[in-house]
Amino acid sequence: MSADPFDLQGRVVIVTGGAGMLGAQYVRALADAGAHAVVADVDGERAEKVASSVTGARALPLAADVSRPDSVREMVRGTLEEFGRVDGLVNNAALDPKVDPESPPEHGDRFEDYPLDLWNRQLAVDLTGAFLCAQAVAPPMLAERRGSIVNVSSIYGVVGPDQRLYREEGSEGGDQAFFKPVSYSVTKAALLGLTRYLAAYWAGTGIRVNALTPGGVRAGQNDGFVRRYAARTPLGRMARPDEYSAAVRFLLSDASSYMTGGNLVVDGGWTAW
Repeated sequence: MSADPFDLQGRVVIVTGGAGMLGAQYVRALADAGAHAVVADVDGERAEKVASSVTGARALPLAADVSRPDSVREMVRGTLEEFGRVDGLVNNAALDPKVDPESPPEHGDRFEDYPLDLWNRQLAVDLTGAFLCAQAVAPPMLAERRGSIVNVSSIYGVVGPDQRLYREEGSEGGDQAFFKPVSYSVTKAALLGLTRYLAAYWAGTGIRVNALTPGGVRAGQNDGFVRRYAARTPLGRMARPDEYSAAVRFLLSDASSYMTGGNLVVDGGWTAW
């Protein structure tokens, strides 16, 4: 352990969904802490843009589809070819339908009519993707007898979605255009189970596995939704995009060296009510 337990100097961390809103925040925060970040994203062009914005450490952009075993293996192979090691993995890639006037109609489906193909697609990315990535990074981590894996869950993996938040003011009863889908909650809850399983399975190997459970982030939602969300949260607001980066750094660093199988909830108090 270094003098600064939060120091990540020289460590290599793969961030899936690394070109997304929060993924890019994680990448930049890790680079600021001295880590070399692998920006893995299904959108290779966006991954390159995020990597090019990083200062202070090397960032490697890689196009990767976490739902495909061959793509995941290639992602890890590319990381090892570039850096020779894998010290950390942030399973951040996810499909997350947002409350947005421009959301595709498929996101308005009630549970009773929710399409099987959307269910399968969400499980393939959010859950199977984390499973495949953890499998792929295990050999180099086991060889070094150290590593840290962070599975990004959600408050909706701990409690059920409050669907009233997505109902516009003045609408009655069942009049609602958007529902947070069942597949999102189920995959995020399953990630907590995967976290506990892997932490116990890799006991004594030096690999730690923890979950991060973030709350909602202010990202262009309409004012009515933001007000309803804030009123439901003890801290009275949604999170800023940068407010989870320190938690990711903590879970990847030696500062959390006695933590595995845990779930770090950073939600403004949402799940306290």
